[in-house]
Amino acid sequence: MRVTINQIKEMKQKGEKIVMLTSYDYSTAKLVENAGIPMILVGDSLGMVVLGYETPIPVDMDVMIHHTKAVVRGTSKSLIVGDMPFMTYHVSVEDAMRNAARFIQEAGAQAVKLEGGITVADKVKRLVDCGIPVMGHLGLTPQSVHQLGGLKVQAKSLEAASRLIEDALVLEQAGAFAVVLEAIPYKLAAIVTKKINIPTIGIGAGPYCDGQVQIINDILGSFTDFVPKHAKQYARLADIMSNAVTEYYNEVKSGKFPTEKHSFIIDETVLTELEAK
Repeated sequence: MRVTINQIKEMKQKGEKIVMLTSYDYSTAKLVENAGIPMILVGDSLGMVVLGYETPIPVDMDVMIHHTKAVVRGTSKSLIVGDMPFMTYHVSVEDAMRNAARFIQEAGAQAVKLEGGITVADKVKRLVDCGIPVMGHLGLTPQSVHQLGGLKVQAKSLEAASRLIEDALVLEQAGAFAVVLEAIPYKLAAIVTKKINIPTIGIGAGPYCDGQVQIINDILGSFTDFVPKHAKQYARLADIMSNAVTEYYNEVKSGKFPTEKHSFIIDETVLTELEAK
């Protein structure tokens, strides 16, 4: 059985920290689930860390469905959340429902995530009313990178902080089961966490959220374009991979690889007959 949204919400009530990671493929998702991670986000961040775009904006539904299917195939216990791409839920409630339904019905996810507060509350409510669990996302919302003037800390002024708190309350009222708080001052995140009854999942929002989410490429050190301030590298896979590839190159060039150990054999009788021809 997969983790449910009710179990995630209960973790907040019990004071149990919630751990979430991104995954974008079958093999990684298997490893993440086997480590005990209860919730996996198939984030549109794959646009940058997997596909090489500067922002997540070019990522479309077909790409997200493709990667979400792979993650679902690699898991059986984790709650899988599909990230709704840029402009797939803004135009109308109908668009939001159609695209969210693809994540659930076609890709096999158990929930969707979308960015924004009051501006998307009507979509959140309608999706929840139709049986689709929704995770919110406030603060630094990467799909609005051009409007925000870059990937930088949000909600530092009194007006902006007050608006974020209001957005969080509205998302809760609309039925969201959790909300991501990205790149906001940690004391503001602590206030939001106390004010709402649904879990807050922080990324660059300090230690007082109910849980944390990180991009797996950041914590593994496999993405080398930049390292976000909020990320801690628990490994440096880029160095390990680079060294392995270099060693492979050198061994092939020198004739050290492959050896007979890495090769397949043929029956000696067959070999004798072949050599006699």
